[in-house]
Amino acid sequence: MDQNGLLRLGIFAAILAVMALWEAVAPYRPKEVVRRPMRWLTNFGLLLASAALARFTIGAAMIATAIWAQENGFGLNNLVGMPAVLGGIVTILVLDCAIYWQHRLAHMIPVLWRFHRVHHCDVEFDVTTAVRFHPFEIVASALYKSLFVLLIGADPWAVVIYESMLSGFALFNHGNVHLPQSLDRALRKLIVTPDMHRVHHSSVMDETNSNYGNILSVWDRLFVSYVDHTRTNDYDMQIGLEEFRDGKSQSLLGVLWLPFRQP
Repeated sequence: MDQNGLLRLGIFAAILAVMALWEAVAPYRPKEVVRRPMRWLTNFGLLLASAALARFTIGAAMIATAIWAQENGFGLNNLVGMPAVLGGIVTILVLDCAIYWQHRLAHMIPVLWRFHRVHHCDVEFDVTTAVRFHPFEIVASALYKSLFVLLIGADPWAVVIYESMLSGFALFNHGNVHLPQSLDRALRKLIVTPDMHRVHHSSVMDETNSNYGNILSVWDRLFVSYVDHTRTNDYDMQIGLEEFRDGKSQSLLGVLWLPFRQP
């Protein structure tokens, strides 16, 4: 593993440990702890499967694309000659907006939804939900992001920073934790908080199809997909998809096969 990969892995592991400890000490929805062992096996199994598939297919596609663009003077940042800091900010904003639309389209386009519903069929909501994605979706996402890295002409280090932020915020906003209401309200004006993102995992489809943001919450407000709260108390709300609540749909093999089965 190269230096960039080790850095990202270290940041990911540190935030995962902090969030897992926070959930253990002060879980917002205590009932979710009961089902943790089986869910963690499935969710971390998906993480390992995704890492293995990426390792033997596209690998560090985004970093490789950024290096190629930089060496060949390709992309907006390189053509305009932006200062490094400004170019980094542009990279983070553009990639975060692109991921917002990737996420939204995954809910709108049936073939994409088949894979993305692996993430949504988790019947509970905690830090491990952040890594519950089908390996094919992870690979497709990396290719999609690489296209924007190329168009931006992103600096490789800006890509590393964004990817670290993306995984870190995913762990944070999927946490089974709760912030004081005043702090949550202040933070969600700019970033996605756990209470905001929990709405997105509601079993009510109108709520599932909302709050697509990953790091910045401004995209949901700008593109009119923001939902402030669930119809019920989010402390008691039902998480997941109605059609995939059986044991078969929750096992590791079951979720790997889920995109290819009905409904």
